[in-house]
Amino acid sequence: MRWLVPIAAIFAIAAWMYIAPEGALGKLDAIGYAVCHRIDARSFQIGDRQLPLCARCTGEFYAAGLALIFQIFISGKKSKLPSRGIIAALILFFLAFGIDGSNSYLYLLKQTSQGKLDFIPNLYMPNSVLRLFTGSGMGIALAAVLYPVVNQTLWRQMDDRPALEWKSFGILVVLVIVVNLLILTDSPIVLYPAAYVSAIGALSLLVTVFAMLWLMIMRQDNSFENPRQLWMPFLAGLTIALLMILSIDLFRLQLTGTWGGLPGITG
Repeated sequence: MRWLVPIAAIFAIAAWMYIAPEGALGKLDAIGYAVCHRIDARSFQIGDRQLPLCARCTGEFYAAGLALIFQIFISGKKSKLPSRGIIAALILFFLAFGIDGSNSYLYLLKQTSQGKLDFIPNLYMPNSVLRLFTGSGMGIALAAVLYPVVNQTLWRQMDDRPALEWKSFGILVVLVIVVNLLILTDSPIVLYPAAYVSAIGALSLLVTVFAMLWLMIMRQDNSFENPRQLWMPFLAGLTIALLMILSIDLFRLQLTGTWGGLPGITG
């Protein structure tokens, strides 16, 4: 496995680099293409170029990536889920994400039905501001649950304290709100980093989940002492994640013939 996994990773990375569109943002598009509808009208733009992910997915995955990095620095090996109060707040984030997503999807159905579904009610007019904020709330929720679970899977000796406490949770939420407000300025100085962080955040979540799955299959959970020992499972996770992204990309490209949003959907 010490040789098989690196060789497989090299082939997966090479295939992804070959198949993905040209340029750095093109490679990010290939990640977003596998996890997001990429509808142009529902995405932030840098000039005439849309970001790799729609507004909701941009918020979700940049916030998840930011929250994971935040917890790495402030939580270390803390492996306990947050308190009930924080869990309740995370459930509210999840519900907001679900309500806004459902309302937005119903509105999309009405737009594409040529009047046949106009009887479907909408709670409110969907907009990218709500998509960004509800998406980023969901990203915080995903990372807040995933991080302690990862620590529970990795370490032989864990820190049995909550990975997020009220103070750190509050700082994280304020940080995400500030970043959201910066994104809403539509400044390229902010949108370029947001494009990279959101796409890499999506990839990071997939890598982490597949790395944990690899550890359980190989029966290596709770066997690590320090981060330097983690290169093999996370390289395996990267390989599996890229293979999944490539498979979805090729299927969708064959189906639609475009790297852009779903054909015929503009709203």
